[in-house]
Amino acid sequence: MVVVAFSLQSCFVAKDYERPQLEETQNLFRTDQLPTDSLSMADVSWKELFSDPYLIGYIEEGLQNNIDIRIAIQQVLAAEAYAKQGKAGYLPTLNAGASASRSYLSENGQQGAILSGLGTDHVDQFEVSGDLSWEADIWGKIRSNKRAFEASYLQTVAAHQAVKTRLIADISSTYYQLLSLDAQLEITRRSVAVRDSSVSTIQYLKEAGNVTQVAVDQNIAQYNNARALEVDLEVAVFRTENTLSILLGKGPQPYPRSILEDQSLETELKLGVPSLLLRNRPDVIAAEYSLVQAFELTNVARSNFYPSLTLSANGGLQSLDVDNLFSASSLFATLVGGITQPIFNQRQIRTQKEVAETEQEQALLEFKRSLLNAGNEVSNALYSYNAETEKFEYRELEVEALRNAESNSSELLKNGYANYLDLLTARQSALSAELNLIDTKLQQLLSVVDLYEALGGGWQ
Repeated sequence: MVVVAFSLQSCFVAKDYERPQLEETQNLFRTDQLPTDSLSMADVSWKELFSDPYLIGYIEEGLQNNIDIRIAIQQVLAAEAYAKQGKAGYLPTLNAGASASRSYLSENGQQGAILSGLGTDHVDQFEVSGDLSWEADIWGKIRSNKRAFEASYLQTVAAHQAVKTRLIADISSTYYQLLSLDAQLEITRRSVAVRDSSVSTIQYLKEAGNVTQVAVDQNIAQYNNARALEVDLEVAVFRTENTLSILLGKGPQPYPRSILEDQSLETELKLGVPSLLLRNRPDVIAAEYSLVQAFELTNVARSNFYPSLTLSANGGLQSLDVDNLFSASSLFATLVGGITQPIFNQRQIRTQKEVAETEQEQALLEFKRSLLNAGNEVSNALYSYNAETEKFEYRELEVEALRNAESNSSELLKNGYANYLDLLTARQSALSAELNLIDTKLQQLLSVVDLYEALGGGWQ
């Protein structure tokens, strides 16, 4: 029977997984602005993408201490244990046991009467035994189950990689937001100082009869508006630092950092061909391993329709007297070989197969959706980067023009050639334009980070 079992190992019902041919991978990026080739910026290490030493240090710290990363590592270890269990499916099961029993029988019964005649009222029995069982993998059920465990493990590894990619993007985005808030706070404080001086100037002009009390009140209101904006920015800095603390797995605290003007991401923007997302993007990788797992579990469900061949053995030592337990005459053994064919089991096997097939189809659809989402994110990030780059040039021209307007309005007002409303309008517009310029610079940096993450960079 053992020979027959091994000879049937090559007769598999289980199919081999093949990656489905998806038309969705052909035109995912929706852009003609960059050539697509075999290279992708996702292949660039995050240590090369970012040049700020503070940011690099924070990313390294986050990868070590972040709570989500540590949870993901524990999930990988748990999946690894299951994968080892799946590999052990080919091995037999072996159990050992020892027992001792004493039975008291009725004296009026046949066996009790015999014992009574022998001068005893009980029977002792001592046993040391072992059970061995092995199932032949004729239809590939054990093999498919092993591959399902392996796919589950690899899916967990990919999920851990996705956490790393997301964490790197979150830390860099939060850091850039801090730099942006610092720059906006600096401009606002300069504006507060200028408006404070302007209040004194406008009061002198009122005393000289050049303006009315309305102009003084308007300048005071504009000064206090800038002070309120300063407070809002300070609160935003405080909260953003706390957000960075959570990402780094640390308690709330301030963080040293550089300035926004020094930031540049000079890595060449290369998308690569869409199919590279299948090996670079962790969530897409995880989605495919989920499909592989569902495929192999369908194989397992299908193989349950076929007979299973099981070999089992039981042996050990058994004696009525503990003194004779370990003698040769106490040995016993049983060897059983059996084939079990399911016939009627309340439709359980068919239900398992139908459910497995529907779950496989769901996994395929999830795989397709992950690809479409990835392509959408790549397209959006690239388009945003190009738009913010173009917009930054216009913002710079806007700021330059409004600064000139503010300066000229101030001089004209001092010499009686302009209305105070012109100065207030120019000053408020200039502050708004400078803040918008900083925000555009921030969005440009964030779009590169988003593109890097969308292409699956960071975890390698």
